[in-house]
Amino acid sequence: MDNETVTNNTSTPHQPITLESRLRRTITATWQHISWRKVGLFIISLFLFLLSLTLMKKGAQGLAPLLNGRFAITNPANGIGFGWLFAYIIMSGSPVAAAGLTFFDAGLINQLESFAMITGSRLGASFIVIIIGFIYVLRGRDRATSLSIGLLSLTVSTTIHIGTFIIGIVLLQTNILQSIPTPDGLFVNAIVDLIFEPIAAFLLTFIPLWGLFLVGLGIILVSFNLFDKCLPQMALKESQLGYVSRLVYRPLVMFILGALLTLISMSVSVSLSILVPLSQRGFVRRENVIPYIMGANVTTFIDTLLAAVLLNNQAAVTIVLAQMVGVTLVSLAVMVTIFHRYEHALLAFNSWITSSNRNLAFFMVIIIALPIILLVIKR
Repeated sequence: MDNETVTNNTSTPHQPITLESRLRRTITATWQHISWRKVGLFIISLFLFLLSLTLMKKGAQGLAPLLNGRFAITNPANGIGFGWLFAYIIMSGSPVAAAGLTFFDAGLINQLESFAMITGSRLGASFIVIIIGFIYVLRGRDRATSLSIGLLSLTVSTTIHIGTFIIGIVLLQTNILQSIPTPDGLFVNAIVDLIFEPIAAFLLTFIPLWGLFLVGLGIILVSFNLFDKCLPQMALKESQLGYVSRLVYRPLVMFILGALLTLISMSVSVSLSILVPLSQRGFVRRENVIPYIMGANVTTFIDTLLAAVLLNNQAAVTIVLAQMVGVTLVSLAVMVTIFHRYEHALLAFNSWITSSNRNLAFFMVIIIALPIILLVIKR
């Protein structure tokens, strides 16, 4: 008994874990879980984004004969049509929005026309989701289910941006947003010019000035693609699905969720991808997606706002702010007043589109013809 007592008394006591040791373990674990490949991709994507803005800004000046001639933008309707078609062609909206700002910065279009071009870019951005839906249909999936996200993205964006366009014009003409303090991009712009102007000058030795814009456009597409790849994969555990399923029935919750996820990822395609596992398990219905898309439409302008700040153009920043304020006001107004009627109308319209091949073909002709008609309208 005495031996046991001696043994117990001489054993090493348990050392308490201090705050310093916990912090050290946390830092070590975080450091080990960092994906340095994704960090590298982020740095490369940021470098390419800044380079593309420099090239597009300088190359936009060489597009003056083209934009003042065959593709002249002389009114807001032309701006919407041009941005809409442009987004169709390159299958992305953000580069077109950045192009609209560089056109304005170069003096090729005015403030309202740039605002309209950015609006058109958001409408055209939904087209890629519809194309992906068509691919799923060709693979034998249900047509209504495969096309629903793309169709809702297009119809929600179109209806919300009608009101946004009216509010935006009022905000821009009354200069209400001019008083809002915005970041000064002069210092950053000076550094960007110091690094990237020599690259632009080198490229000008063997390509024309307008060619810089095309090169910049291609580079910005690559930068957005790399940025998508460096984002962490968003996945929901099975145990979390029950809780999420209760939240998705609340429009305001879905609106905030769509805005937050798009703000974090700076990509609508990434923020919408989280809906896929939920919809496959039946936790998200089409009506739950509508407020989510509204929220995503607000914060999808974050990268465009960054581009405006880097251009160091206060008027360009105001254009983007007018878009964000307009989308927010219209979306919230719809949700607190006529949301259920709005929801019913959109779902009925989308069901009509997918009910037959004839209706679907008619709708596709309309969304391709409409931006062309807007582009050719002259004063």
